[in-house]
Amino acid sequence: MFDLDKWAEIFATIKKNKLRTFLTGFSVSWGIFMFCILLSSGNGLKNGMMSNFGSRSVNSLEYWGRRTSMPHKGFPERRRINLDEKDIVHIKNRVPEASNITPIIDNNLNVSYGINNTSSKVVGVTPDYPKTNGITIKDNQGRFINDLDIRDKRKVAVINSRFCEVLFKDEPPIGKLFIANGLSYTVIGVFEEDSWEDSEKAYIPLTTAQALYQGGYGYDDIVFTLSGLETEKENESFEERFRIEMAGLHHFNPEDKRAIGIWNQLQNYLQFIGIFNGISTFIWIIGVGTLIAGIISVSNIMLITVRERTREIGIRKALGAKPSSILASILMESVFITAVFGYVGMFLGVGLGELVSSILETPGMEEVSQVFKSPTIDVNVAIGAMLILMTSGLIAGYFPAMKAVKIPPVEAMRTE
Repeated sequence: MFDLDKWAEIFATIKKNKLRTFLTGFSVSWGIFMFCILLSSGNGLKNGMMSNFGSRSVNSLEYWGRRTSMPHKGFPERRRINLDEKDIVHIKNRVPEASNITPIIDNNLNVSYGINNTSSKVVGVTPDYPKTNGITIKDNQGRFINDLDIRDKRKVAVINSRFCEVLFKDEPPIGKLFIANGLSYTVIGVFEEDSWEDSEKAYIPLTTAQALYQGGYGYDDIVFTLSGLETEKENESFEERFRIEMAGLHHFNPEDKRAIGIWNQLQNYLQFIGIFNGISTFIWIIGVGTLIAGIISVSNIMLITVRERTREIGIRKALGAKPSSILASILMESVFITAVFGYVGMFLGVGLGELVSSILETPGMEEVSQVFKSPTIDVNVAIGAMLILMTSGLIAGYFPAMKAVKIPPVEAMRTE
């Protein structure tokens, strides 16, 4: 039940002891504020580094053919390694860790619509490609390539927002025809892709690209997702086994590192996670240390508060106040101060993180965002830290207060 007299007494005590109240509150606010800043900074660093992976699946591997640098079993060096359907079949049969296997044909073409023209990447892919690259179709903006497009070798394209801006300006692109190196394509969708690359791009059916730009044969790249690899060591072992498999298929020396190029996103991701886990642990140690410093400060101030009020406690007991009432008053004062100042510290810490996050999203901050992005913190974590401080202050004040209220009134009033 709300006791107006008790709260009036608490506010009177706070007003009488401004310095003590400020020191208690500042310890709480500073501890929560620094805790929030440290954790949000760690999250900002993690988000910035993760953005460098773009929307591409973090467990993907892409490889492409290059030229051999060693002779092997009668084959000369400088021989070109070409990827084709045999690679797809071989990976499906011999590489159990692989799934969503997607061949790619890459081209840079001149594209135009009306009087507008530009140079764009036009990439031949299959319907499974979004599973390895994480691209999504914008709301009410068509669809991605499907199996019928592949089967019928349709001249259709899914374009990105940059492509729309340059070629179609303010016109709705769906259903429009654009020209790429003299051939017309119908726009069937507009996609979004979280990537550092901000250039024109269009996806077309793989079979169409193969027939028009590849002489009906082969692929430029093959990408697939990996499963069952949890550590860097496992991933390195897989990459070595994969290179041996490809060496057997394409007849090059397994020691020839230049025969095929490999971009192992999972390896990069695992290395990043290892580095960030170390940084995160360091940040949490400092953050917890800051909280402990705040807890010690609050505890010390509570001890001093109880000692200073021992005489007051004796007088109140002599006037007939119950020990439980006195104890509740002291602890309620502590809870009130830590709650108010804790909220202030949490508000400032979380607010500063949100402010920095909004600044980083403004135009011109793209380079910074590649390293530091969205430095925010889960409010529940900040509230939990505040509750820990409040609980610690209560525990620190409870035992000396209990001891003080048990002292006979006469002895308590003699305390200086």
